[in-house]
Amino acid sequence: MGMMKEFKEFAMRGNVLDMAVGIVIGGAFGKIVTSLVNDVIMPPIGMITGGIDFSKMKWVLKPADDSDPKHKIAEVAIHYGSFINTIITFIIVAFAIFILIKAINRLHKKEEAAPAAPPADVVLLTEIRDLLKNK
Repeated sequence: MGMMKEFKEFAMRGNVLDMAVGIVIGGAFGKIVTSLVNDVIMPPIGMITGGIDFSKMKWVLKPADDSDPKHKIAEVAIHYGSFINTIITFIIVAFAIFILIKAINRLHKKEEAAPAAPPADVVLLTEIRDLLKNK
């Protein structure tokens, strides 16, 4: 029973919940980026390169053999086009994260640069000190 209580305390900790939310959102973001690459970016690149569809590019090591229905042999191929798509997806994700972190850092610098106004009692005490100095 004690182990379940420990697990519950661990699972309900703020960091674990934040991490879980991050993983779920990251998975959804990954799907969005994959769609962006496959459906938006790659078609124009394919058009520029003469209609080449990177996702279909492969190097066939052993072609499929359907001549014998009982002993079908599947194709063995290296799908380097999918690898190219994955690299492009990675570059887009890395760039998006870079832009996001850069924006967050800019916000932190603005917060640090803006000096905090002193509290009213400190201002009042400073004025009283200055008045006493001038007497």
